[in-house]
Amino acid sequence: MAEDIIKIYNQLIERSKQIAVINSCAAVLEWDEQTYMPRPAATYRAEQSAFLAGLSHEKATDPAIGERLSALEASPLIDDPVSDTAVNIREIRREYDRETKIPKELVEALSRERTLSQNAWIEARSNSDFPAFEPHLDTLVGLQREIADCLGYEKEPYDALLDNYEPGMTAETVKQIFDAFKDDLVNLVAAIGNSPRKPDTSILQRAYDIERQKVFGQAAAAAIGYDFSAGRLDITEHPFTTGLGPNDVRITTRYDARQFGQALFGTLHEAGHGIYDQNLADGHYGTPRGESVSLGIHESQSRMWENLVGRSRPFWKHFYPRAKQVFPDVLNDVAFEDFYLAINDVRPSFIRVEADEVTYNLHILLRFELELAFMRGDLAVKDIPGAWNENFQKYFGIPVPDDANGCLQDVHWSFGLMGYFPTYTLGNLYAAQFYAQAKAQIRNLEDQFAVGNFSGLKEWLVTNIHSHGKRYHAEDLVKTVTGQPLSHEPAMGYLREKFGELYGL
Repeated sequence: MAEDIIKIYNQLIERSKQIAVINSCAAVLEWDEQTYMPRPAATYRAEQSAFLAGLSHEKATDPAIGERLSALEASPLIDDPVSDTAVNIREIRREYDRETKIPKELVEALSRERTLSQNAWIEARSNSDFPAFEPHLDTLVGLQREIADCLGYEKEPYDALLDNYEPGMTAETVKQIFDAFKDDLVNLVAAIGNSPRKPDTSILQRAYDIERQKVFGQAAAAAIGYDFSAGRLDITEHPFTTGLGPNDVRITTRYDARQFGQALFGTLHEAGHGIYDQNLADGHYGTPRGESVSLGIHESQSRMWENLVGRSRPFWKHFYPRAKQVFPDVLNDVAFEDFYLAINDVRPSFIRVEADEVTYNLHILLRFELELAFMRGDLAVKDIPGAWNENFQKYFGIPVPDDANGCLQDVHWSFGLMGYFPTYTLGNLYAAQFYAQAKAQIRNLEDQFAVGNFSGLKEWLVTNIHSHGKRYHAEDLVKTVTGQPLSHEPAMGYLREKFGELYGL
């Protein structure tokens, strides 16, 4: 009997790994689409992507998987709930139950429209032309409502979609967390705005040679632990990270000769994602034990390296002398303190990915509220630009000049990724809580950064987060690592301390 159970388990894992191969092929096509694919190829790429999505769905919904899961769920393999076998059985069951509720035709339709929509978004964004993108977004919203109805939900259609990215999280819980965070953020933004200290951000808008930016960014990514022997750094319209298989994790960025921080902090952000993917448990690729916990936890890694480390004083004590070597004509007259204040400038701005640490979460709140509204049917797709501009004015106090700087700036809706945005703020909260724990456990952590040693933090993250895969749910992982449930207080404590010192509050 025991041998039969092991055989059934091995069959389940074999199927899981077969699905992972199909999905990795789809990821290669998506990476190519975002980096090097000629635009006229989009129509056929849509068919390629739809075919692979349908094939993956077909494999994932085979009734034999359900039969094997039922047998395994009655076996001793799940006695220890955090064992490798129990974790794989639990998470494959979760995915099987979701996938079997969605018709293959709907999966293919969504995949096909994503490719067409993404290409249309690039064109619409470059022309600041929302009406050109509107029909695609309207189709995607309709498809996602269908998926939410298939999956089922108790209160909000949004919950069914959010659960795909942050398992167990609901819109109601997100709103409670965000509301508690929002009031403190608004007060801090106001206090900083009233400070007489005003960074000279023109320092970051000088002529920074793009080829030199590439060298500097790659060196910074390598220093914090991104392994270029098992990855790449390429250029795209909207930066992202994707894992194409074992020892193949790709990151991307974008460059602007007049925006020093755009590429560098974007590269550090994506390198944080890449480091996570590169350090998932060896030998478990294609199974839940070899996958990340949630998008919020994944985002905690990118935001930690980008901001808590990459915008910190110790980081720049090490890297600023090197920056002056790489950009001697640009930074020769810039004092360290002036540069450090400039990269930590806090002020309302239009573009989320370029926003400072303090106002960033208000960008997420705006998107979360709009997504809730159009998924409920309370906001028509054609009315999104007006609603965006009105809410942006309310939160940031500045008028939106055009749709490229407004509702067209993010790639997410062109992929139909409704429910994704809240994971960014959740990631900030996870990051601050994890980082506080790392500082408590690693002696002189930030002194290590000042001399260019980032291995202590990286190894702590690998041990405590990356290596577990999906062993724990996000809420349990936070409690296991920090001893406390998720809270906005560590993030606010960090922001108050850092920006209080910078702005004399």
